[in-house]
Amino acid sequence: MLFVVSSACSHFVRFNHAPMLRSFFFILFFPSILFAQNEVRYQTDFPPEEFAARWDKIYDKIGQNIAIIQSAAEPLDYRVFRQSNDFYYLCGLETPNSYLVLDGRSRRATLYLPHRDYARERNEGKRLSAEDATEVREKTGVFSVWAVEQLGRDWVWGNLVRQPMPMIYTPFSPAEIGNDARDQSLAAFANNAADPWDGRPSREGWFIDLLKKRYPQLELKDLSPVLDEMRMIKSAREIELIRMASQLAAHGIVEAMRSTEVGVYEYQLEAAARYIFQLNGARREGYSAIVGGGKNAWMGHYFHNDAPLKDGDLVLLDYAPDYRYYTSDITRMWPVNGKFSAGQRELYGFIIAYRNALLKQIKPNRTSNEVMDAAADEMRRYIESRKWSKPEYEVAVRNALAFRGHLSHGVGMSVHDAANYRAKPLQKGMVFSVDPMIWIPEELLYIRMEEVVAVTESGVENFTDFMPTTIEEIEATMQETGIVQFRKALNPKE
Repeated sequence: MLFVVSSACSHFVRFNHAPMLRSFFFILFFPSILFAQNEVRYQTDFPPEEFAARWDKIYDKIGQNIAIIQSAAEPLDYRVFRQSNDFYYLCGLETPNSYLVLDGRSRRATLYLPHRDYARERNEGKRLSAEDATEVREKTGVFSVWAVEQLGRDWVWGNLVRQPMPMIYTPFSPAEIGNDARDQSLAAFANNAADPWDGRPSREGWFIDLLKKRYPQLELKDLSPVLDEMRMIKSAREIELIRMASQLAAHGIVEAMRSTEVGVYEYQLEAAARYIFQLNGARREGYSAIVGGGKNAWMGHYFHNDAPLKDGDLVLLDYAPDYRYYTSDITRMWPVNGKFSAGQRELYGFIIAYRNALLKQIKPNRTSNEVMDAAADEMRRYIESRKWSKPEYEVAVRNALAFRGHLSHGVGMSVHDAANYRAKPLQKGMVFSVDPMIWIPEELLYIRMEEVVAVTESGVENFTDFMPTTIEEIEATMQETGIVQFRKALNPKE
């Protein structure tokens, strides 16, 4: 027996199959473990029929050609694996180093998965692999499942030998993983490219380069615009997840309101909100929290969150969870001492009125420009009806009417969904942020309020319309005791 094991081990080591070596030992010595690890986690939010409907849209776009989407890679550390948004959107599978192939000629989907790693599964639990072909087909609806090394062979016999050769569609844009957003990823890769001591391409760029080198006969096309367009219109199941992410964001922000007092640190408000997220099943954050007290709020993406809150200042909190691969983007501001000053009431009152004017105008078949123009007309009357305490305040609110970003970005699997919903009339299922804002540079004041809404058949759904929003509601909420006061910090910063 020892001789057999030794011979087998030398064979595996010689061919550098470390995972197979580990699997060999577990198969040989721990057979009971293999049967104990039979419970696998797979999402329950989307049935196979919804994935099939998404594949059909891709088939219609690519015609007699092929699309290939790679999953996220295995983490290099002990972080919990999170799938890339596009891969999860198309099959719901959370197995790293996998590939989904959608063949427009047969209109059939195939998954290529890595082999089972028994040693890893003993420590982390079972995950779907090539050995689970039947289960994977049942859960995802794909036509076939193969081991990942089969992909290259199928590529040759299915695409190079068979005529006419198809074009290959694959995403050119960087994958969104966790709180990554397309705009941020593109900027990061541009910085890498500009560094003469770095210059690494994106993982997608590396994959595209491999395809070109190995199969120069095939023409490559960008699948990202197709996927972006598809993800712009949310299904009922997607909207339910965004609704939940938005409501958790709202409850988290309200808990931070309750926890606010002079001397509390910005990061403690972040902790209060995150507690609500995780208490209700959100395992991750949709993006890094922005908690800006006083002039820190002037920086739109401030993330240090390490300053104490000061009497007389406003504090801004912009934060939302990643809830089952969907997120939101909610922002509120409130006074640190619990009472809006006269100037703060003046400016925040304008923001509330502008938010209400925008929400009232959102309807299907209107363009975002039509919505903003109608809301701006209403707000001009609002401005004229009031006497402003400072000339710079009146200048700021009038300038706000010319700004075209109050209907901001799409929201969904990413906090900044890539598709430009403003390029066409609004449609049922579009989800985006409503974000009226003003700037007073003379005082380094940035005032805003952000909601996430969905276009419905007749109007709009504001996912967080239950939040304390008016000045009176916010001040009343701040009289309640928050979790930061209930559980004092063990060793707060001095």
